[in-house]
Amino acid sequence: MDDYRLSQAATDQLFGRDRECEELDRLVREVRDGRSRVLVLRGESGIGKSALLEYLAARATGMQTVRVAGVEAESDFAYSALQSLCAPLLSHIDVLPPVQQEALRVAFGLSAGRPPEMLVVGLAVLGLFSEAASKSPLLALVDDAQWLDLMSLKILTFVGRRLDAESVALVFAERITEDDEAVTGLPELRVQGLPDEDARALLDLALPGPVDERVRDQIVAETGGNPLALLELPHGLSPAELAFGFGRPGSAPLATRMEEEFGRRVEALPADTRTLLLMAAVEPVGDGLLLGHAQRLLGIEPDAAAPAEAAGLLKLGTPVRFRHPLVRSAVWRGADAATLRAVHGALAEATDAERDP
Repeated sequence: MDDYRLSQAATDQLFGRDRECEELDRLVREVRDGRSRVLVLRGESGIGKSALLEYLAARATGMQTVRVAGVEAESDFAYSALQSLCAPLLSHIDVLPPVQQEALRVAFGLSAGRPPEMLVVGLAVLGLFSEAASKSPLLALVDDAQWLDLMSLKILTFVGRRLDAESVALVFAERITEDDEAVTGLPELRVQGLPDEDARALLDLALPGPVDERVRDQIVAETGGNPLALLELPHGLSPAELAFGFGRPGSAPLATRMEEEFGRRVEALPADTRTLLLMAAVEPVGDGLLLGHAQRLLGIEPDAAAPAEAAGLLKLGTPVRFRHPLVRSAVWRGADAATLRAVHGALAEATDAERDP
C-alpha cells in the first residue's frame, strides 16, 4: 500500500472532539483554580481515549503530571499500577503520618511487613496527592483502566471519591468490554464514534489517493466512526480495492480485525525489530534505559526499532509507547515461546533491583 500510506497529519489532529476537548479544558481551568476533578473517559477500543489523555496532558502546562497505563500481564500483581503512578511523588512520603508511610512502603515493596489495610493505603495516596498538589496542581492520568490490578483500582476509585479542593485532577480512560465496568461511581464522559462528516474528513486526510465514494461510505459505516479503525483498516485493502470497490464487510468484531491488521504489520518487520517490540510489550513502564540495556544483552543493533516506528507501531521517547494497546496485544499473540523466554531473561538481567525492585 505504498501509494496509500497514512498521512502523518491525520494522526496529529483530533477530529470531531470539540465537546470532549471543551470538557477537558474546563477540567484544567477548575484544577488551576483550586478545585479537584475526577473523570472517566469511557469508550470502545480505538475510539480516541488515549488521544484525549494526550490532549489533556498537553493543555496542563505548568502542572505536575503523573501517569500509568494498565497492563493485562500485570493485572494479578497487587498495587503494581499504583506504584508506577505514585513513584514520582514519593519524595513527599515523609510528610504523611508514620502509619501511612509504612503502609505505602509495604504496598510498594519498599519495606517488609504485613499486608497493609486498604483504608490506610487509600488515605496515604490521598495525602500524597494533596501534598504534591500543594506545590503545583497535579494531573494523574490512568489509561487502560480495565487492566489495572484490583488493589490499585480500588485505591484509586477510593481516592477519586474523596478528592475535593486539593488542585488534583484524576482522569481515567477505560475500554468498554463485555465484562462489568472497572471504574464505577465516578463522573464519566462517554466517547462515541465520529460524526460521518468528520469520519470522512479523517479518512480523506489519511488516504490521499483516489477512493471510491461507495468504498468511503462503507468504511465509515462499518467502523462506526472509530478513528483508529478509520486509520488502520484501509491498510488491508489494495489501491485497486480502494479506488474501485471491495467485497463484503468483515464479520469479525472491530477490535479483532484491528488487532489482526496490527499483527500483519508486525509480522512484516525484521526479526530483531519484532524481538524489540516483544521486549516493549513485556516491560510495562516503557523504561527506555532498561529496554536499551536488555537490547544490548541480546546483541540487537541500536537502530533495530526504527522500522517499528516507521510503521506507526511504536513511539520512541520517554517513555517508549505503543501506538495503541492493540499493538501490544498483537505482539504478545504473535510471539513464540523461545523468544519470550529470551526477552524475559534479558529484562531480568538488565533490571537494577535497587532502582526497580
